[in-house]
Amino acid sequence: MREWQSQAHVKHYCRYHIVFVPKYRKKSIYGTLKKDVGGILRELCRQYGVELIEGHAMNDHIHMLLMIPPKYSVAHTVDFLKGKSAIRIFRDYLQVKRNFTGRHFWARGYCVSTVGLDEQMIREYIRQQEREEKRQDQMRLAGL
Repeated sequence: MREWQSQAHVKHYCRYHIVFVPKYRKKSIYGTLKKDVGGILRELCRQYGVELIEGHAMNDHIHMLLMIPPKYSVAHTVDFLKGKSAIRIFRDYLQVKRNFTGRHFWARGYCVSTVGLDEQMIREYIRQQEREEKRQDQMRLAGL
């Protein structure tokens, strides 16, 4: 059964599957950062009023299933998450105190899809993403 959300004058069920990647798709999400990026994004979602339902950090991209209230646009939500998380990543993991040089951690674009009736399937896809990518790499190495 779906859990509808309520605000002052609206009931909604707005779920989005969002994927974004580091600049130049470098495999920069690894080690401690891979473990902590989920906590960073979860905290930012809480601050912004968005619910992070499911998420997974791969080496070169992030998958998230978000509940975004209709009062926020998807574009502004993604901009907020990417911008604030980049500041935290540079400050906490790359030891950069100020961002005077215009450094960017995330690439400009993102992929978004509305979830609708397929929420359970999207949640499974996000959970199984790493296993599937390893399977495809093994097939590529085996020459199949």
